[in-house]
Amino acid sequence: MRITFLGTGTSFGVPAMGCRCPVCSSPDPRDRRWRSSILVELGQTAIVVDAGPEFRLQCLRAGVRSLDLLLLTHAHADHIAGLDDVRPLTHSRILPVYGNAEAIRETRARFAYAFAPLQAGGGLPRFELRLAPPEGIELPRGPGGAGESGAGESGAAPRILPIPLMHGILPILGWRIGDFAYLTDCSSIPNSSLRLLRGLRVLVIDGLRFRPHETHFSVDQALAAAAAVGAAETWLTHINHEASHAELEAYCAERGASVGARPAWDGLVLELPEPA
Repeated sequence: MRITFLGTGTSFGVPAMGCRCPVCSSPDPRDRRWRSSILVELGQTAIVVDAGPEFRLQCLRAGVRSLDLLLLTHAHADHIAGLDDVRPLTHSRILPVYGNAEAIRETRARFAYAFAPLQAGGGLPRFELRLAPPEGIELPRGPGGAGESGAGESGAAPRILPIPLMHGILPILGWRIGDFAYLTDCSSIPNSSLRLLRGLRVLVIDGLRFRPHETHFSVDQALAAAAAVGAAETWLTHINHEASHAELEAYCAERGASVGARPAWDGLVLELPEPA
């Protein structure tokens, strides 16, 4: 299983427009953060979590040629504004897009034109919004769609598990695939969801900034949450422009060594065993 960080930035992106702070002016390429998203590849299968404003550019940079499944954490603009960019990848088949009820409702409203007939040549993104089942989504094997979890002839199929989280007062989803979990834009993890995260090898978690925030984990809160989850390796994402990559790396080395914490960066690739 190959995981590529398509973006690791907050809703403004880094550099932020109109800002000349040290991070936005930094020559370090790790301080250039597009809106947060990841690509998960398992053989010929490609899965993306979220499609923000730079989605087309992110896919071009990562060499994405096809897409089998798109998972939504929630429907804020920095996570769905690029959804129309799936058009060239959906000529031959419809793309399944999973989220919770709030994300599905908001996405359908934002992209109402995708579900209405247009004049010939109008060009529509062909995706199907599906409610994420609590028991998980069957892991696609090779190019094709994904369905709800079920057992094949050889037993239970591997699943992509939705993880309920809170983003301030908004219920959102994280996603677990095998020993890997992606939890962005969260400010709390319910106890019931902590149970779903047991046994993780790699955790990606929201670590917006050092200062507290109403709807995101601060860096210290993210490290505490990572300790509660118990993963061997932790990567911070959805990072704003208040700390450079180098500063965060040094801080995590001092305060987050017990959870193997580091700040992620755009283009980072992780390799993990494929889920059994």
